[in-house]
Formats: sequence, C-alpha cells, structure tokens
Amino acid sequence: MYQIREVDASEDDVADTLAELHQLTFLDTAPVPQFDQGHWLLALCGTRPVAFAGVIPSTHVFQAGYFCRVGVLGKHCGHRLQLRLMRAMEARARLNGWCSVVSDTTDNISSANNFIRAGYRLFSPTIPGPGRTRFIGAKT
Repeated sequence: MYQIREVDASEDDVADTLAELHQLTFLDTAPVPQFDQGHWLLALCGTRPVAFAGVIPSTHVFQAGYFCRVGVLGKHCGHRLQLRLMRAMEARARLNGWCSVVSDTTDNISSANNFIRAGYRLFSPTIPGPGRTRFIGAKT
C-alpha cells in the first residue's frame, strides 16, 4: 500500500512537497528544516506523498545521524509509517558510515513511544539541547 523512496530535496518540486507535508504534520510547532541538507525520504500512497523523514549529520554525537524530522499525515497514522521511515533512515545512516542515529522530541508522546518501540533509548548528549528528551539508536 505504501512505497518509501529517497528523494533529491534540492529539486524545487521535491522541496515544495516536503515543505507542504511539514506544514500539514507540524503546523507551526516546528521550524521548517533546510531540505537541501542531509537525506530525505517520502512515503507514497499510490502517487500521493503522505509522510516524510530527514536525517542530517548530528552536531551533538560523533559519527551519528540526526533524525531532523519524521512526519506522517494524520489520516495515515497507525500504519507503522514512522517506523518504516526510521528503518530506512537507519539504513541510510549505515551507508554514510555513521555509528548511531539520534533524535529528540518535545511534547509528542506518540512519537517518543514510537522511538522507544523501535529500540531507541534515552540518553544525555555531551552537548545537551534546550530542554529536550534525547534518544539514541544502537541499530546502525
């Protein structure tokens, strides 16, 4: 039913699609990331984009990727898309030679629980972020 593929976010139409999905999933609760950095995935239902994820090099953990965004449209929640996107990003991290993947979440308990179910664990980075919970993956 869903297809996940890596996309080239330097292409204007792809960046526009990512920005639209970001707005629909995060509303105004998170700044729009720079889509020309890192690696980006889209999840498609048929030909329609319904979820996205991005990973960039971590600035807090040596040789690690940072999940800068994972967003799923509400209508498509409950189909394990966040987990599938996370697994695909973990594979990308391995290809990049990163030893782990980290992310953070603020008040999104569903997302935090998805990270925990995916095997991520809480950790405190060497350079802590501003009042955020950190996760690190041991899967790469």
